[in-house]
Amino acid sequence: MATQAATLARPQASAGLLLPAFTLWWREIVRFYRQTTRVVGVLASPLVFWLVLGSGFGTSFRSGGAGQQHYLDYFYPGTLVMIILFTSIFAMMSVIDDRKEGFLLSVLVAPVPRAAIVLGKVLGGTTLSAIQGLIFLIFAPFAGIHLEPLQVLLVAVVVFLVSFALTALGFAIAWPMDSSQAFHGIVNLFLIPLWLVSGALFPLTGASKWIQFVMYMNPLTYGVEALRALLYPGTPTTFPLSSDMATLVLFSLVMFALAFLMANRRRTKPAA
Repeated sequence: MATQAATLARPQASAGLLLPAFTLWWREIVRFYRQTTRVVGVLASPLVFWLVLGSGFGTSFRSGGAGQQHYLDYFYPGTLVMIILFTSIFAMMSVIDDRKEGFLLSVLVAPVPRAAIVLGKVLGGTTLSAIQGLIFLIFAPFAGIHLEPLQVLLVAVVVFLVSFALTALGFAIAWPMDSSQAFHGIVNLFLIPLWLVSGALFPLTGASKWIQFVMYMNPLTYGVEALRALLYPGTPTTFPLSSDMATLVLFSLVMFALAFLMANRRRTKPAA
């Protein structure tokens, strides 16, 4: 009897995690693509940035890290990471909106594990940012990139890992916040500089010593390097691809653990 009860409990526990997670995931997808201005903005802003800045620097950008590439080509992997960053982080603003609208409270009081909430929201944002990033690959031929099927698969893996890590980080930042203005402040103060010192704009080898140290400590550096190694085979990179992938996996796990801890932290009200 006990064995039968345990057998029945396992599918119920699995359904109790996966079904709510799937529902929240699907809600994120539908919600995002119903807002066409967000879709256009996420793709158009980095595209304009890539074209203007890449054409502005043009052939004047030369360094050992960039080789003889036109800056438009060098900047392409960084632009791809920018799209992932913007989509991942700002998709998690829905956490703040859900709290204001009362939807988050209704989910929290439901018999749903917090892990399902974190998993559904994070996977929803990850899916959105990964799709947006992969859509940007249609401009790859303009950056001198001609992808083979295996390259596309490996690029998709890197895009997914970076998307997952950044979405989980965005969830951890948004969870305790009640104000979207405060969320924007954190993004401008911390996350945009994180992208700036990721090797997206300039190579690690030509930077000053203290900037090099920051870039070594920055997990996004390894995402940009991995994409550059895959998009431009044979181009010298600072780290081997295996090290980049291992760092991204670790980054993803740590960020998801942080998001899970934030969601399970009890919020205390100040004493009257």
